[in-house]
Amino acid sequence: MAWLQIVLGGLVIIVSISSLFRFYSAGFFLHNEDICKHFYAVIPEKNKEVHEGFDIKALSDQVGEVLNKMESLQEKLELAVQQMEKNKEQLEKTNITRLEHKKYLEQEVIRPLYYAHIALRQIRLPKPEGLRNSTMKEDPLINTFVTEEIRKYITPKENRVGKINVYGTERIFNTIGHSCVLYKKELEQYMDYDIGSYCNDDWNLAQKLMVNGCDPLPRRRCLTRASKVYQKPYPINESLWKIPDDRNVRWSNYHCRNFKCLSSTNPKRGYSKCTGCFEMEKEKLKWVTNSSLPIDFLINDVLAIKHGEIRIGLDFGVGTGSFAARMREKNVTIITAALNLGAPFNEMIALRGLVPLYVTLNQRLPFFDNTMDLIHTAGFLDGWIDLLLMDFMLFDWDRILRPGGLLWIDRFFCNRKDLDDFMYMFLQFRYKKHKWAISPKSKDEVYLSALLEKPPRAI
Repeated sequence: MAWLQIVLGGLVIIVSISSLFRFYSAGFFLHNEDICKHFYAVIPEKNKEVHEGFDIKALSDQVGEVLNKMESLQEKLELAVQQMEKNKEQLEKTNITRLEHKKYLEQEVIRPLYYAHIALRQIRLPKPEGLRNSTMKEDPLINTFVTEEIRKYITPKENRVGKINVYGTERIFNTIGHSCVLYKKELEQYMDYDIGSYCNDDWNLAQKLMVNGCDPLPRRRCLTRASKVYQKPYPINESLWKIPDDRNVRWSNYHCRNFKCLSSTNPKRGYSKCTGCFEMEKEKLKWVTNSSLPIDFLINDVLAIKHGEIRIGLDFGVGTGSFAARMREKNVTIITAALNLGAPFNEMIALRGLVPLYVTLNQRLPFFDNTMDLIHTAGFLDGWIDLLLMDFMLFDWDRILRPGGLLWIDRFFCNRKDLDDFMYMFLQFRYKKHKWAISPKSKDEVYLSALLEKPPRAI
């Protein structure tokens, strides 16, 4: 066992020397005054811009994390050597195989040493010289996170050929929002996985991050889980108005375990919006049958206003894609924006043969300017929403709606006393009014439906 003691002792020495060398090169063994100059207050004028905004606290936390790992590894190795020395006679009598030695070294020595080594190499300091001919500064966010996958994701990726790429930059940036830092624990949990293996069943954690502003989420290098008994979808003509097969949904994170449970008659179904939207017989009646309420517009009447001009559009709200299904029957392609708020809305939309868009209210819509013929919203954008947030959303809708495109506000409701504020929000863009109707919802609430046309706005 003497050779094993020598190997372990050698590893301790290597770890210690590499740590000392790393921190010496980083400037940690300068005199006190020099340390301050190196990291804090006294920065040469030519490098001042490089260090401005650099997160010293995050760097300190990351260094502390690496030091703790190295110290823990060293203590473990020293304890192992002491135990071997203490039980020397017993070990000589015990037949320990080479495979056991190899397993011990890999799991207890090499792997922790590797992770500590990687963590040391990932500590970033600002580069005074920039990247080649670029003056880009080091991103101060890089030292905020500990999980290796997050750090790899947000590190700028340099072009392989060392030239300006087609986008006019020397590297590609995968950004995450500042809210991700506020939810650091949850984001690190989300990005803690084995590369190439199956992802955790954590879509609800991902949605929590998105709803709280960590949006869009970073990409991951793991395989998405699917139902073990997934069945092929129904044919398109059949799928539009038929409840999908229960086996095609992962139900583990819902109150319900099948589509029947999501019935509007079940008070424990797990979601509150879109009552009856999983019941196809009720959904079939929307936008196609006469209603006693003036706020209910019919699809045929809306399409007749722009005969043959409505081809593509967006439905933004809570639903299972019934609006898109009806419009598909009219040869209009509608993308349905939805979250899985207590029920598998996205799965339901896709299984019906329609296109779901998994986005939150926080996110800028991933469409180019002046491209949509129609935007429809119902059941979600209601009087609970903050006016400033609504303003940003409406301006984004205006951005993607083409000149002559239609904005269909469907059954928007709010408190009667707030109606003037919301009316101003909709009318500020000076759209042409095709339809405009207000109807009481209750004693203190009202419905508003409107069909508005975006003007050309000549430059």
